[in-house]
Amino acid sequence: MPRVKHSPASRARHKKMLARAKGYRQRRSKIFRRAKEFVEKGLSYQFRDLRRRKRDFRSLWIARISAACRANGLSYSVFIAALKKADIGLNRKSLAEIAYHHPKVFAELASNMGGKGG
Repeated sequence: MPRVKHSPASRARHKKMLARAKGYRQRRSKIFRRAKEFVEKGLSYQFRDLRRRKRDFRSLWIARISAACRANGLSYSVFIAALKKADIGLNRKSLAEIAYHHPKVFAELASNMGGKGG
C-alpha cells in the first residue's frame, strides 16, 4: 500500500491560516508558524471582547439613563423600580435611546414615574 502524503491538506490548512492573518504586520502574516500563533491569540481576544462589549454597552446605557433621570429629579434605582412596578417592559437599550435622542419624551416618562418632570 502506498504511503499517504498530506501535502494538499497541509497546504489548504496553511492557506486558510495565512488568509486569517491577512493584514497582520511583517512575519505575522507571511510565516505559517508565526501566523498561527497570532491568529490564535487574536481569536482568544475576540472571544473575550465579544462578552466584554455586552458589559460595556450595558454600563453605557445605565449611565445615560441615570443622567437623564437626575436631570428629571429621579435616581436611577427609583426610576427602574417604578418602571417595573408599572409593568413597563422597556429594556435599558431602548430607554437609553429615548433619553439620548428624545429627552422630552423621556422627561414625560420620568414625570409619570414620580419625578419633577420637564
